[in-house]
Amino acid sequence: MITSDGTVNLPLIGTINLNGITIDNAQQKLNAAYATYVNNPNVTVQLVAAQSLRYYLLGAFRSPGVKYPGRVMTLLDTLSLGDSVDLTNADLYQAYVVQNKQKLPIDFHALLAEGDLSQNITLAPGDTIVIPTASAEDAYVFGAVGKPGAVPFQSGALSLPQALSVAGMDLQNYTTAELSQVRVIRTHGATADFMVVDAARILRGQAVPFALQPGDIVFVPADGIGSWNQVLSQLLPSLQAISGALNPFVAIAYLSRHN
Repeated sequence: MITSDGTVNLPLIGTINLNGITIDNAQQKLNAAYATYVNNPNVTVQLVAAQSLRYYLLGAFRSPGVKYPGRVMTLLDTLSLGDSVDLTNADLYQAYVVQNKQKLPIDFHALLAEGDLSQNITLAPGDTIVIPTASAEDAYVFGAVGKPGAVPFQSGALSLPQALSVAGMDLQNYTTAELSQVRVIRTHGATADFMVVDAARILRGQAVPFALQPGDIVFVPADGIGSWNQVLSQLLPSLQAISGALNPFVAIAYLSRHN
């Protein structure tokens, strides 16, 4: 077994570095090393298993863990190494790929539920695929509420009025001007929807409840507010505080430009 630092330990010659060389070159190097101790050494090198190429599967897989495919694979092929995704317990909206310590904005819902093969990227060795379980689903509510932050889904569902109530907004004494301009950011891989929801009409029974999705970011302005740039500027401190939990689109497309 070649260790993580590229060395192998053998009888007589001890530790030899074989990192980054071909099988033929490794064979020549070992023959030269053994020539000090053995007349006309004839060392044969064979690759038993290519375990330097590995992928890490974490979360709602039937068989998570470290996988050694022996070749570079696409995202769909790599998902199959985990004995398929447990879709009954998977939060596809919050799933992501980690590559070179960065989250990639892959839309797992579009890939697995809608068959969008444009999301089927080729992975790099060492990539990590994370598919959170549905029990960890949250939306995030900020702005003019008493308890800003994550609001968990209940049995896979969460409406906007429910989220506002959990976030500490007194729905009996709301200001119409505030709730008529609630902003919702909904991410899909490398894209996002920016929505304005009239929660006041919903609370008056004049519109159907707005259903949130896992990872939605809700902002309740304290008063009338203009452009999305103003909304994002006010949201920035809150988004930075939860950056590790955000969909990669927000972290890459917005937060990275303000760091």
